[in-house]
Amino acid sequence: MGHISDGVRDTSSADARASAQREASTVRRVRRVLAIKPFRRLWGVTYLCSVADWLALLALTGLVTKFTDNYMAQNFAFAGVVLTNLLPGLLFAPLGGLLADRIDRRKVMIVADLVRFGLLLSIALVGSPVWLFIANFLVGSAAMMWIPSKDAAVPNLLRRPDQVETANQLGMFMTYGLAVVTGAGLYSVLTGIQTTFNLPPDVFGTFGIANAVVIINSLLYLASALIVATRIPELSLRNVHPVPAGGAAPKPAPAAGDADGADAEERKPGLLAMFRDGLRFVRTTPLVRGLLIGMMGAFAAGGAVIGAAKPYSSSLGGGDSAFGLLFVAVFVGAAVGLAGVPKLARRLPHDRLFGIGIVLAGLALSVVALSPHLAVSLVAVAVVGACAGAAFLTGVTIIGSQIDDSIRGRINAIYQSLMKIIIFGATATVPLLIGLVRPRVVIVWGNALTIDGTRPVLLGGGLLAALVGVIAYRQMDSRRTEPILADLRNVIRRRPRRVNGLLIALEGTTATDTATQATRLADWLSGGPRKVVLAADPALDDARLASLISGASLSGARAQALAAAAVRADIVERDVQPALDSGAIVVMERFVDSPLAHLSTVAGLDTTELEGLADWATGRLRPDITVLLDADPGVPAEPGTSSAEHHWRVQQLLTEMAAANPDRYVVVEAEGPEDEVAARVRTAVQTALAGHRVSGFTPTLAVEPT
Repeated sequence: MGHISDGVRDTSSADARASAQREASTVRRVRRVLAIKPFRRLWGVTYLCSVADWLALLALTGLVTKFTDNYMAQNFAFAGVVLTNLLPGLLFAPLGGLLADRIDRRKVMIVADLVRFGLLLSIALVGSPVWLFIANFLVGSAAMMWIPSKDAAVPNLLRRPDQVETANQLGMFMTYGLAVVTGAGLYSVLTGIQTTFNLPPDVFGTFGIANAVVIINSLLYLASALIVATRIPELSLRNVHPVPAGGAAPKPAPAAGDADGADAEERKPGLLAMFRDGLRFVRTTPLVRGLLIGMMGAFAAGGAVIGAAKPYSSSLGGGDSAFGLLFVAVFVGAAVGLAGVPKLARRLPHDRLFGIGIVLAGLALSVVALSPHLAVSLVAVAVVGACAGAAFLTGVTIIGSQIDDSIRGRINAIYQSLMKIIIFGATATVPLLIGLVRPRVVIVWGNALTIDGTRPVLLGGGLLAALVGVIAYRQMDSRRTEPILADLRNVIRRRPRRVNGLLIALEGTTATDTATQATRLADWLSGGPRKVVLAADPALDDARLASLISGASLSGARAQALAAAAVRADIVERDVQPALDSGAIVVMERFVDSPLAHLSTVAGLDTTELEGLADWATGRLRPDITVLLDADPGVPAEPGTSSAEHHWRVQQLLTEMAAANPDRYVVVEAEGPEDEVAARVRTAVQTALAGHRVSGFTPTLAVEPT
């Protein structure tokens, strides 16, 4: 009997082990997503196109410098290539979203890849600097058609909506990690052939190597088009995973003369109507409105960091080395943030995680602005990168999992367009703002610190991001009745986030008593403002369990324990969890503790194993309040049990469980008339609610005892 108490006392150790197992599940999540063949092929296509994008940036910069010997023109070559590639994102991103929502996304991607192939090939053949910039602008325009279609199609390739987050992680790792290394490495190899093999300078001609790199670049886009056309027909699928009502697309208004709008349903809306519907959807959907408001602040802060990074590093007295360290710190932080989002999402809802990430990024940026030393700046910049990376991935996940497929392309396009516009605008404006402040040198803790324009600019950007993050949080938060401090405590304690509802369990030795009192408690709580659900029929579906055991001829104790776990898992998934997620109060009798005590007493099974089985069956769901009906062990056992001794042992085990965890249990005297016991149960539940405020609930949920 002592091992029951030991098992309960070691709950914290079990939580730590379970947490470690959840951390290790990241690899399994990635494997499950990559096991989906259409997504795996699209991931490969993303790799090809991302390598081509980064290679094009380097290849075209190298090629344009060959067209002139002018030093000033060569210095502006990189900026010109970047500008002509980003400018289409400012102009044509909404058009790409409209095409993604109206036309077969697979066809859009094929055409865009073929256009990019032809344009890059023409750059090598024409050999004109003017055409290079024009063609690069058109390549960027084609990319703005390709990206929204790809992003909007990803959720339809997955088996479950909850895989969107992992898929986005893999996509960002490929785009901003592996592809960058591959593109830069390939460029270095190709351009280093001549010097590596000590070949004469004119062996390939003036533009030989540069043109070869551009041609290879174009072939990557051609390969992408062929793979999409022949190997990923699933990209044409739509609305595979319907989204909640809050993310559904708006219905198009019926045309004039269509009384019932039936003809309008059959007719596809025009591009202008789709654009208006997209704007109306953003304006009337708090989730999307908050998402875009939040990202505007985050991108503005990011642009401030980019534009101020070089002069800020000089103000710290570190020069180019400090600039390099800050650059590395922000990207290391972003990588940590991207990797940590799925773990945080198990403890915080995505809408809350998004707003909190932006607020923390803004506060960390304020620390960067006030930092007196490089070491402090490096830590703060890493935190900015981590929070910004987490917010970006969370935003993309919200679009992929909570926005209707028919409008997802437009929202993705707006998201991408805002990112480019704001970052570009902030990066260009910040140097002008910095120049308005005359530098001053002050002494802080004995160290000389240069106060120039970077400090107020970064401080302003940080405060702006924090303010916008609060606004976004208030717009998006779907759990306004739940205090955020409870979620933050779960993050600190590394526990899964609590559901919205409240779970009350009644445990005891006899199914008759627990069933009666559970029904009475549910009826009493129904007088309050919350919906109340009685999760199981009397005796916890014992009839179904008996039918399962007899039908399968299960005679062994372990087999019967597994069958009981299966019944409980079905009840939790079918009744309990959906009710809790909707914010209801769930009253359930004989949830876990009584079955554990019965099986341990009757079959002599190890309680630690039974607790592990129960945790697995219920998804580690535990009641907020457990009411233990304490009956006299001398009362004869109910029909079907072996003896009064069995009744006594079960009650003793339940009492040990309650004594080991008094914060979760309330023990109620179960002797006497049913009405008196019911009154005691009501008083105990109301007292527990008043004393603990479990999961944000207050005593006003209940009604006064009658």
